[in-house]
This record gives sequence, C-alpha cells and structure tokens, in this order.
Amino acid sequence: MTDVRYATHPTEMAHLAPDQLRERFLLEDLFVPGQVSWALSHHDRILVGGALPEGEELELTPPAEVAAEALCDRREVGVVCLAGSGRVTADGESFAVEAEDIVYVSQGTRRVTVAGDAAFYCASAPSHEPHPTTVIRKADAETVPLGEPEHANVRTLRKYVHDRGARSSELALGITTIEPGSVWNTMPCHTHDRRTEVYLYFDLPETERVLHVCGQPDATRSLVVSNRQSVISPPWSVHFGAGTSSYKFVWSTAGENLAYNDMDPVATEELR
Repeated sequence: MTDVRYATHPTEMAHLAPDQLRERFLLEDLFVPGQVSWALSHHDRILVGGALPEGEELELTPPAEVAAEALCDRREVGVVCLAGSGRVTADGESFAVEAEDIVYVSQGTRRVTVAGDAAFYCASAPSHEPHPTTVIRKADAETVPLGEPEHANVRTLRKYVHDRGARSSELALGITTIEPGSVWNTMPCHTHDRRTEVYLYFDLPETERVLHVCGQPDATRSLVVSNRQSVISPPWSVHFGAGTSSYKFVWSTAGENLAYNDMDPVATEELR
C-alpha cells in the first residue's frame, strides 16, 4: 500500500501535535528488504520510494494512486544508489551504479528495474515531455562547496538533475554531504514557493539523529529523524537541520521551476 500524504495549509501546522506532525511530514519506513515502497505527497504530486533488492531484481511498478500502467507513463524518475553496488535497467538499457550515482529515467519508459546488493532511493515527478535517460556519476556531478567552520555548516553539495545538468521536466535532484566537524545543513535557510522538496537523510549512524526544522519562518516546528527517513517540505516551509554526527541527504524537488537558485532566503535572526 502506498503511503499517501495530503497537502497541508501553513496555519494548520502550528496546531499539530508531535505525533500528527510526524504522520503528515515524516516518512519512516521506505526501505523494506526485498520490496519497493512508495510514498506520494499531494504537494506537487512528488513521489518518493525505497528499494532493497538484496541481490535480486525488483521492478519499479507504479502505485495504484498514479493510475498508470508503467511508472513513467506520465512521470520521470531519478534512481539514487545510496550504498553498495547494483544496476538500474530502463527498457533494456542497463547502468552499473555505485554509491551516490544517480540514473535519470525518461518519461515514456515502459519498464524500470533495480538489482544488486545496493540500497536505492527514487524520486519522481509528473512529466509532459521525454528527456534522455542518463546516468550521472558522483564524480561528474556539479560540485559546490558551501558554509564556514565558524557556523558549523561546512558541506559539499552535488547537483545531478537540474537546469544546467541532466535535463528533466520538473524534477531536480542532488546530494549534500555534511563535512566532519559540521552539523548544520541548508543554513542560512530558505523557502521556495514554486516547488515542494523532500529530504532523505542517509549515512547517519543508527544511534544518531538529525533535528529537522520545518514550518513557516516565524512559527517553526521540528522533527527528530533517523537514518534513511524522509521529510516532506511544502513550498511554504523552511527545511534545515542539525545532526548529532556526520550524515548526508538526498534533496529532490518537484514543481514549476528547475533553477537551483529559485529560492527566497530567510535570515537566521528572523526564525522563531
């Protein structure tokens, strides 16, 4: 069964109890051995999923809620290899992947499978035109160093699917690594009213946590997040966090603008 999350009005968030906040925005169980799991947000119809083939082959079949014969009938999907090594196959074209490689799969693709001893994370958005299916290696992604040691936010951002990288209709996708000695991600923070974003935290030790901050800038809330859990961030919400140890996260957006710098900055002193 698909985990469906409905759209939330910004004023509603302030009234949610902690367990209700988690039910709306935190995806806790995407990775189940031997299967593909999906979660669909009604914010921009962004669809995310986890797949653990455990040495076998799994097909990325569409959840019933998208009412399609094939996942990419009306969608595009980015398949992220989080760990290990494996293979992504799209209509017979096969791509060997290692940790932090990403395969962008075009709208119109009839069959997509993942295989190997790897953990895969998928991010999908509606698409109205095909773009080339392609693999983007970690070493080839546009790499941007960010942050300063004095703010404990030194990080390395890698852009894979974006307006100046692998082409897409409305999906943008990348990975950020928090460097040793730093804890903060996406600080100073921002919102972007034209697209929904989902963070998938990974490479976080099982005993450690990330405190993810969300909500309107003047009425923030927080979620405690574990390894391989995702947070849905509506267009009106800030999205940033601090971890108790080193970690990484996959960021994916769906909406009407692919430009990475299409964001509305929020000064740290304005946060409440």
